[in-house]
Amino acid sequence: MSTEQPLNKMMIILSKSGLDSVYAAYVLANGARMEGIDCEIFFTFFGLDALHSKKMKKLHIATVGNPSMGMPTLVGGLPGMETLASNMMKKELEKMDIPEADEFLEILSASGVKLWACQLAMDMFHYKKEDMYEDMDEIITVGDFYEKANEANTQVIFI
Repeated sequence: MSTEQPLNKMMIILSKSGLDSVYAAYVLANGARMEGIDCEIFFTFFGLDALHSKKMKKLHIATVGNPSMGMPTLVGGLPGMETLASNMMKKELEKMDIPEADEFLEILSASGVKLWACQLAMDMFHYKKEDMYEDMDEIITVGDFYEKANEANTQVIFI
């Protein structure tokens, strides 16, 4: 018999707003909630765009400097390539019945995932609370994040 304690909480740090990063965080958060695990997402630096009410619907995938795209940087930088790649990814997600990022955020919030914005990043980008997703839980400091993560059987993931 295993003496390990079960995972109680997932703390996901989202630092980028590319579709690939945002969906990775959202799928992990959704999976945690489906398994009965508490989950919190800390949106920091460019990850704040996924929580910004005007930017969350305009997320895209980076084609330049992304080695997983399988194309030379020069090709990835051609006009329209980023839009093409983003639309292709969105179509594949739609085929799999995965909601768009803003709708996915609503589902996560409704399921109990806590959504935290980073105070430092908010200040750095001159964002206000009213700029953000209306069901965001709170704007917190890094120290607050560490305090929330300081529980037994908590896993922290950086994306």
